Amino acid sequence: MAFPSTYTVGITSLGYQIVWATLAMRSDLDVRRLFTDQSDPLHRQCDLFGLSLSWELDGPVLLDLLEQQRIPIWSEQRTDQDPIVFGGGPVLTANPEPLAPFFDVILLGDGEELLPSFIDALQEVRSESRSVRLRRLAQVPGIYVPSLYAPRYSNDGNLQSVDPIENDLPPTISKQTWRGNSLSHSTVITPESAWPDIHMVEVVRSCPELCRFCLASYLTLPFRTPSLDDGLIPAVEKGLVATRRLGLLGASVTQHPQFADLLSWLGHERFDDVRVSVSSVRAATVTTELASGLAKRGSKSLTIAIESGSERMREVVNKKLSNEEISAAARHAKEGGLRALKLYGMVGLPSEEEEDVESTADLLLQLKKSTPGLRFTLGVSTFVPKAQTPFQWQGVRPEADKRLKQLAKRLKPKGIDLRPESYGWSVIQALLSRSDRRLAPVIAAVRGSQESLGGWKKAYRTALAGDLPQAQSGGVTLPLPPSWDHVVHDDWDTKSEQLPWGHLNGPLSKERLIKDREKSLD
Repeated sequence: MAFPSTYTVGITSLGYQIVWATLAMRSDLDVRRLFTDQSDPLHRQCDLFGLSLSWELDGPVLLDLLEQQRIPIWSEQRTDQDPIVFGGGPVLTANPEPLAPFFDVILLGDGEELLPSFIDALQEVRSESRSVRLRRLAQVPGIYVPSLYAPRYSNDGNLQSVDPIENDLPPTISKQTWRGNSLSHSTVITPESAWPDIHMVEVVRSCPELCRFCLASYLTLPFRTPSLDDGLIPAVEKGLVATRRLGLLGASVTQHPQFADLLSWLGHERFDDVRVSVSSVRAATVTTELASGLAKRGSKSLTIAIESGSERMREVVNKKLSNEEISAAARHAKEGGLRALKLYGMVGLPSEEEEDVESTADLLLQLKKSTPGLRFTLGVSTFVPKAQTPFQWQGVRPEADKRLKQLAKRLKPKGIDLRPESYGWSVIQALLSRSDRRLAPVIAAVRGSQESLGGWKKAYRTALAGDLPQAQSGGVTLPLPPSWDHVVHDDWDTKSEQLPWGHLNGPLSKERLIKDREKSLD
């Protein structure tokens, strides 16, 4: 079971930990972990090779890991003697198509739901040929076998559909959702992780706010919360036997209906030596009591996502938040004894104008002036379209690069700690999030220069010129990729554009996503 990064990074992934632990608890499996810099002792003969993928830019690392294990990188080239290569995680659930030719099997959705069904089905046909095993797996809800689905292209190279190659295969595959009373928590606590000795507990899954760009909201619907007494408290207690550091995770942890009760429980004297940190919280839920409770347990800052300082832009993205609520969150954070407030925003959102970016700068400067002594950090990224969201049809706006610089010019001289994400790497992220299988030869070609923006652009130019080896997937020879601008920057027509992931059903229908998009841009 591999992770496409170093041990210290990979072991902090709660998703990876849960997949590994779920598999390792089975008596019919012997699971070994593999990272880019270390591994458990590997098997002499490997039946399964799995990868957990949560970040688009990690995709090419899969090919290096496969080659190190002497596994052919293209699924079409594997034989009965090779392991079945499977993958999961948010990137592959949203749009697996750019990486589909490298995988035999992709699990769409929550591992708690899918992994038992996957292994049970495989055990039924373990002694059969690879083709029989793959066909059996393709009958399991939520399991996608790319080689059994063929992309169809028009004469001018446009994607028309992705269809099953046999009549008894399901025409579409639906993401599977775990609806149990408990969510996930750490199964490994180590001083060697990027977050040393921390026990992570998932407080909520998905988010009720549904910001229209947000993969974490839309892809993981419905919003789920474990009960306090049967889910959260037992998960916390289990970890505190081994460590006194606790991390409460989720897209909006304070929207758990019993979060105040959880914080009150953690306020007991026996937890006086426990340090508690929380991931992003909704600004409107920040109170002096919340800030005080976290400060009492060692937290020094809070993180809130504002997306923009412009109220108009927040309406566009469905961020139900006013400037007054943001100001109140800063005031409550300081009154509760916290020292810093971290805010997250975006530039390049659909319909954004320069005045909206100026409003973000104005808001940060006003916050600094009205709450002296509180340190402010603004993390700001470029909007990247994500599959399965209402903004999947929108392109990356080139002016975003200039707007990141505009914020830096306004805020850095005033003592605001600005942490912009690279515009260039946001572009590559969009390339990976919106492409179809024609990107696979580019991913194979970019290895060795994938840490360089120029390396990606050179590999894509080479593909457009027809100078890369032709690849096959689903029995189809893949044509040349579309233009760079069409994939990355163009706004796609909701009626005429065939989405690469159109045969894969997320939580909401295409019609519902179009309705949300039209409402936002009206």
